[in-house]
Amino acid sequence: MKLTAQYVICLQHMCNTLASLGKLKKPCPKVHERVMEKRQALHFLPVLAVASFLIKISGSSSLRPVLTGPDLAFSGPRVVFRCVASNVSPPVIYELIKDGRVRIGRNRDFQGGQVALFPIKVTAASEGSYHCRATAGGTREISNGIKLRVVTPPSYTRVTSEPFPPVAYEGSRMALSCDVEMGSHLSYSWFFNRKEITSSTSLPFHFVGNKLLVERVTPEYAGNYSCNAWTSVNEIKRISSSTEVQVTIKVYVSKPEISFSVHKEGTGYHGNVTCWSTRGSPPVNFYLLLDGKEVDSATAAQTLAAWFLVVVVPELDMGEARCRVKTENQDLTSEPVNLEVVPVGGNVKVEVEYLYTADSKLTTARLSCHVSRGTFPYISWLFNDSVLPSESHPDSHIQPILPHIAFADRRRSLVLTKLSPEESGYYRCRARDNYDDAGPWVESAAELVQVTGFCMNITEAVTITFCCFVLLILVVGSACVYKMFENKQAHTNSVPANSDALQSELTHQSGGNTADTTATDCDVQNQITEVTV
Repeated sequence: MKLTAQYVICLQHMCNTLASLGKLKKPCPKVHERVMEKRQALHFLPVLAVASFLIKISGSSSLRPVLTGPDLAFSGPRVVFRCVASNVSPPVIYELIKDGRVRIGRNRDFQGGQVALFPIKVTAASEGSYHCRATAGGTREISNGIKLRVVTPPSYTRVTSEPFPPVAYEGSRMALSCDVEMGSHLSYSWFFNRKEITSSTSLPFHFVGNKLLVERVTPEYAGNYSCNAWTSVNEIKRISSSTEVQVTIKVYVSKPEISFSVHKEGTGYHGNVTCWSTRGSPPVNFYLLLDGKEVDSATAAQTLAAWFLVVVVPELDMGEARCRVKTENQDLTSEPVNLEVVPVGGNVKVEVEYLYTADSKLTTARLSCHVSRGTFPYISWLFNDSVLPSESHPDSHIQPILPHIAFADRRRSLVLTKLSPEESGYYRCRARDNYDDAGPWVESAAELVQVTGFCMNITEAVTITFCCFVLLILVVGSACVYKMFENKQAHTNSVPANSDALQSELTHQSGGNTADTTATDCDVQNQITEVTV
């Protein structure tokens, strides 16, 4: 048997290839290309047989089918799985296996390299793991797996709330759910007053699955809510929309307040008690309590106020009244008010207060009217005996006497918003019962408000006063110093000339008394010494 060198070299390369693939347990023997004996060449025959067998095995090991198909599909339509094993000699048998044991379909390829198609109609039972099993030349292998998820489009979507019905008090927790009767692999979108809720929405919301959560609601959360449940497969979206649900946010009612007024009808009087709350959500129930006993009630359906009629007699205490408000979870009572009507009387006095800016400039003046007695006084102001403003024509457009005035505290205060010489004059206030237009007035004494054209602030006045005082001190001090030096000079010049005359006069007055003369001489000497020093 003759073997050419080329054939031996080919066997050498084949052996090396199989060794590199790990198919041989022993290394390939060295082959010399130039010197080759027949006996040595015969040793390669077993190697050649083994190589041929391994090549056959290696060729059959390339039977690796590949499965392609969808991993997500809507329930209802058909989908197709494809299986192919390349570089395999036909015939090839393909089988589609679900969950490792259920054969879905079988296909044969008699030409080689052909793709096997397996169309199936998608139902809820179609969800699972799929493989392709290929058989060729007595060899069988399993392909890669594909896990199919069946998507059921949403239907019959609705919004449910917690609490139910969707009415929540401020500060409480609210949860809305987007529920569907059928559907899988769903996503959700929420809408508030027909605008989609996103991260840029001003109100903070939390999304948890199919729920829309608000931990602490405020009145701003009241409105209409709806949701969309949707799913998407291969950019095809199926949407189911809910109807709108109106959410009501109730505000807790504030502590009620109470007021009391009186009206005169003919010769009789009627009292009106008003109960109200500054905030809250109607409807609320108001109750009138008189000396702790409930005497009347009313339901405020649209507003937060109620009115009750009571009988009153001037100068007679009719008791203590309170307002009580009740809701489904609140029960509050107002402060008391005495149902006693005291007619206006006693002393009426005006007090004037001047107001300054931050830099101590006089800007306004406030006049207050104090009435010593009266439950419902009506205050009227007079300027130089003219009423401010004209009470006979309160709605007229006649130019008022003083244009820069304002009233406050139910006309108890008169504010001169601008000070000028025009505002100078006498101001008085008077009072009567506001429920009796024909009642007598009680007037105060006139108070003079003097406004000059030149207004000096406190700082300027203090500065000028201090400067004048310092100047006066300097002038007086200078005069005193000058006078002191003038007297000192006069005494210095007159002491030598007058000392003898002074001594003679003292001697004459002593009448010759030696002791007295001595004392006088001493005194004179002391005076002379004091002057000369």
